[in-house]
Amino acid sequence: MFIKALRVGLGQLIVGIDFLTRPRKLKRSPAEQADVDAATASLALYQFHACPFCVKTRRTLHRLNLKVTLLDAKNDAAARARLQSEGGKIQVPCLRIEEGGETRWLYESKAIIAYLEQRFDPDFAKQAA
Repeated sequence: MFIKALRVGLGQLIVGIDFLTRPRKLKRSPAEQADVDAATASLALYQFHACPFCVKTRRTLHRLNLKVTLLDAKNDAAARARLQSEGGKIQVPCLRIEEGGETRWLYESKAIIAYLEQRFDPDFAKQAA
């Protein structure tokens, strides 16, 4: 009982700190933002609200100004079942990517963040050069 209360309390503390220290959103022209919004329509992030790795991933979504569908794999039984049956395991964060008629399931916050930055961060090419 004590451990569960501690875990819940720490989770809420992490969420609160995230809210207070959230990075600024990337600014794009309306046309560029519309293109990005269309590209992110095929993405969904399976996550737990207070998971530190999910918070880290959501911070990147916020910073890059990406409108990705968030699915609660802890409290939404249908999302959890789909993550298990199609993704292969219940592990969060997990990004479902639908491209070219195929679906990929990308696990691990570092891999998800790298994918999002490579695909949507205009400064990524500058940093890589």
